[in-house]
Amino acid sequence: MKTTILLFFAMMLGSMCFAQSLPAVIEDFKPTPVNQPGREYPQVNSEGRVRTQISAPDAKYVQLDIGGKKYDLVKDEKGVWTGESAPQDIGFHYYQLNIDGASVPDPGSLFFFGACRWGSGIEVPSDDQDIFAKKDVPHGHVDEIFFPSKSTNSSPRAFVYTPPGYDKETSKRYPVLYLQHGYCENETSWPVQGRANFIMDNLIAEGKAKPFIIVMTYGMTNEIKFGGLRDFDIKPFQTVLVDELIPYVDANFRTLADQSNRAMAGLSMGGFETKLVTLNKPEVFSYYGLFSGGVYNPEEVKEHSKLKLIFLSCGSKERPDGVKNSVEALKGAGLNAVSYISEGTAHEFHTWRRSLHQLAQLLFK
Repeated sequence: MKTTILLFFAMMLGSMCFAQSLPAVIEDFKPTPVNQPGREYPQVNSEGRVRTQISAPDAKYVQLDIGGKKYDLVKDEKGVWTGESAPQDIGFHYYQLNIDGASVPDPGSLFFFGACRWGSGIEVPSDDQDIFAKKDVPHGHVDEIFFPSKSTNSSPRAFVYTPPGYDKETSKRYPVLYLQHGYCENETSWPVQGRANFIMDNLIAEGKAKPFIIVMTYGMTNEIKFGGLRDFDIKPFQTVLVDELIPYVDANFRTLADQSNRAMAGLSMGGFETKLVTLNKPEVFSYYGLFSGGVYNPEEVKEHSKLKLIFLSCGSKERPDGVKNSVEALKGAGLNAVSYISEGTAHEFHTWRRSLHQLAQLLFK
């Protein structure tokens, strides 16, 4: 009996020590800038923890699903569930709620297209979020267009960013960047969660980037099943981009319609597409950018005589050595190549916002 009592107290003491060793959650949570108007939740604290809340009195369990992990929420006497995640990396993240096994968007968040669905998104503050902030500077326009595509027998959509002053300087022509989204995203991704227009507005206002047009369209990637990348055929999208979209943009916007004033870049799957298109059609683009989307080697581009820049980037939590080594090899072959590593980020939009911010300062100069 004495042994049992001693064992009981030892277990209690151990559990108390374990509980005391868990880090306390810092209670400085604030609503995020991507909440639905007037909604108090979701919130983020200074650690990067995401806290969400939802009223679901009849639910048996509710979880927050973010960053590949699920966190249990706790129900109060009114049927309101509340809980938070572990600290997340800085930047933008997709997430959802799981209610009794059904995955649903958080009604407190604005909706974004990512992870092959319209769902919730959260912004974890960063020290450099100023690069994509909406500031009191001249702003460009983001126009929604539909262009004819005979190859698909449809009218695909694209978003076109024109820089500040485009509507006033009616004789000026501009270079163009064709910018691609990732797998399970679409043409809304760069102008919405990527905030490409604000990145450009701010750079142009600071005199750090030359004004240029950005065209963002659907990369025809989401029909590929996860894990089926080897089966992806670039030719249908390449036809839409090179033979249909580019001529439409050149005919309807004041572009500098030649190879030396045309760039292509993309994130993740969009980077993979960028690599394939630029290798297949070296006469179309002079600037290549891959954001977490692979690398080039010197042999692949040795015949690209009019190539002006290769830009390769990724997050520090991805595979930065591959990017750095590739750029060193390209430089060794006499090519103008630049690497950029986003510190403290992984395969996520803050990596790619930073990458666009860096690339834009190098283009068309």
